[in-house]
Amino acid sequence: MTITTTTHLNLPGTARSALQFYQSVFGGEVTLATYGDVGMPADAPGADRVVFGQLEAPGGLRLMAYDVPGLEPEEDAAVSTRRENGMTFTDRPFFQSLRADSLDELRGLWEALAEGAVVIEDLASSAWSPGFGMLADRFGVVWVLDVRAA
Repeated sequence: MTITTTTHLNLPGTARSALQFYQSVFGGEVTLATYGDVGMPADAPGADRVVFGQLEAPGGLRLMAYDVPGLEPEEDAAVSTRRENGMTFTDRPFFQSLRADSLDELRGLWEALAEGAVVIEDLASSAWSPGFGMLADRFGVVWVLDVRAA
């Protein structure tokens, strides 16, 4: 049996820009379909929003996203995740994890994802990894980045 899991982001009208941003970070190809593409009248509110979006990047990274009907982007969404005394406190149901083989590879991803992000914990060595960091990107997705331990 072969099973593949793909993170599916449910976003408030920002799926297109999120997938384009992630494409700039990871490369790959974005596929999009709008509500209008699948039958909503073209002049209906929200017809241009994403009903199906996917990024397939080299190396196997895949993200999906869509715009949840009725949700609008928040001007100043508060980041509810924080680190204190080595512990993580959050109300988020999941984090998106990225693991690299080297600190150099991870640092490049960190710098790209950090653009417009709220850094929760700076990228630095930790007790379990030569590099660990945590941030909430501009779309509210919390990313945990680390280097695979030897």
